[in-house]
Amino acid sequence: MMKLLNNYFKLFLVFSIFFFSVSLNFMSNNYVLMIEYELLMLNSSSFLMVILLDWMSLLFMSFVLFISSMVIYYSGEYMAEEKNLERFILLVVMFVLSMMLLIISPNLISILLGWDGLGLVSYCLVIYYQNLKSYNAGMLTALSNRIGDVMILMGIAWMMNFGSWNYIFYLEMMKQDNTMKIISILIIIAALTKSAQIPFSSWLPAAMAAPTPVSSLVHSSTLVTAGVYLLIRFNFSLSDYLLYLLLFVSSMTMFMSGLAANFEYDLKKIIALSTLSQLGLMMSILALGSYKLTFFHLLVHALFKALLFMCAGNIIHNMMNCQDIRYMGNLMEKMPLTCTFFNICNLSLCGLPFLSGFFSKDLIIEFMSMSYLNVYIYVIMYLSIGLTVSYSFRLSYYSLIGDFNFMALNMVSESSLVMLKGMGGLIFFVIFSGSLLGWVMFFEPIFICLPILMKLMALIMIFMGMLIGYELSKFKLNYKLKSMKFLIFSLFVSSMWNMPLISTVGLNYYPLFFGKVYTMVFDQGWHEYYGGKNMKVMTQFSSFVQKFSYNHFKVYFLLLMLWVVFLLLNI
Repeated sequence: MMKLLNNYFKLFLVFSIFFFSVSLNFMSNNYVLMIEYELLMLNSSSFLMVILLDWMSLLFMSFVLFISSMVIYYSGEYMAEEKNLERFILLVVMFVLSMMLLIISPNLISILLGWDGLGLVSYCLVIYYQNLKSYNAGMLTALSNRIGDVMILMGIAWMMNFGSWNYIFYLEMMKQDNTMKIISILIIIAALTKSAQIPFSSWLPAAMAAPTPVSSLVHSSTLVTAGVYLLIRFNFSLSDYLLYLLLFVSSMTMFMSGLAANFEYDLKKIIALSTLSQLGLMMSILALGSYKLTFFHLLVHALFKALLFMCAGNIIHNMMNCQDIRYMGNLMEKMPLTCTFFNICNLSLCGLPFLSGFFSKDLIIEFMSMSYLNVYIYVIMYLSIGLTVSYSFRLSYYSLIGDFNFMALNMVSESSLVMLKGMGGLIFFVIFSGSLLGWVMFFEPIFICLPILMKLMALIMIFMGMLIGYELSKFKLNYKLKSMKFLIFSLFVSSMWNMPLISTVGLNYYPLFFGKVYTMVFDQGWHEYYGGKNMKVMTQFSSFVQKFSYNHFKVYFLLLMLWVVFLLLNI
């Protein structure tokens, strides 16, 4: 089994290095390769299998393969006690291959294949630990993603009018032609479902029911980034009106998830909500008109988020599968290397200067500050940055320092060498990838001209977020803290503005209720419903008659008396 695991690890790593070097070559020569293979011709519509190789698809494939190789290596120890390890590894490989197909497709049909592959395999992975919670989470994930699948199917049907499904040819046309705009709208809705923007956000924290290596893969470079990648490809076809709409939705998602993470206690859910916040940031900057910056942040975020989940997995693994951060504390002493990695990733996520996250995040914020925007976007962007730092510091305070609150008397120790090697493979890139990719991707520097206060605004928000996060983490439950007053507010915020309730109970209560009525009235027959079940008179009468069949002397004498009376009456 370990041989299979090592083979996939080596294969993915070699391909990752190969794709990265080819991507650099394509980028320096401004080279694009399109490979077409005609499958069949039907009613003047040709079914083509098209592969698009440019610097963007090759670079993204390189990152996906590199992260998945580290995740597969890491799984060797994390899933060591799993009986069906081979099945798990093959599911992960199918997941990665679906993503590959999505990345290299300029064709809506092959995009749908990759898109649907991601959805189906993610369902299998979310329900991997077979319990009720996992089944519910898997179903929510699958059905939320089905909406996006249906949108792409409708887009395919609409593109029948134009003779080809190769959207690359129609990007400019989609912006101007009203009949083509429908496709842009459908693609945006599809991307919102896959990248879990409002109102489809509730599946993302629910998908944390999957094993941690899967969460690491899903939240860094595969499932949730598919929507963002699709919009990067379609960005030339989006009209100003659609971009405004996207900007509003993504900024609200960013704010909502940042706020929710400050009230959450599940370690994996906090990191999942931080992913949601970063996806909102990527969508926002895409809507402001810079797809290159979105792609830059997408790649950098993929690296530190993968490592963040791996560190969380190691902590959970060593704490006997306990995910509640209130039981953690003083892990710096018990697991120094894991906590070092964890801290570096957290600071990179916050955008601390000269770590990889700073290079993309600071550039995004300054680009946003230079844009001609209203106050709402400006304020909500900076608030979201502050909230990111706040929940990161709260998480660090709860888990890494303070008292050791774990209930068992065991010593948590850092004994897992394989997992540490898998994490060590990523840490170098988490620190340096921002500056490296900045040099590689942007041939000409982006000119930023801002007053000193606006230039320092991001740093000011980072330090304010640190302060708020530290204050939030000191909260203790005592009589002074009148938290019961704010209980409803706290529950409302931590449950992502009641979105999980709306997308589960809110949607399926009435269908289930009417299904029950339908079953009782039609399926089991009206005769059954109005007959056997409801004829109380008949049941009462039959029970009265039944009493006569009891062998009581009193009943016999009563019947004898009645018989005598009848005889006398007849006489």
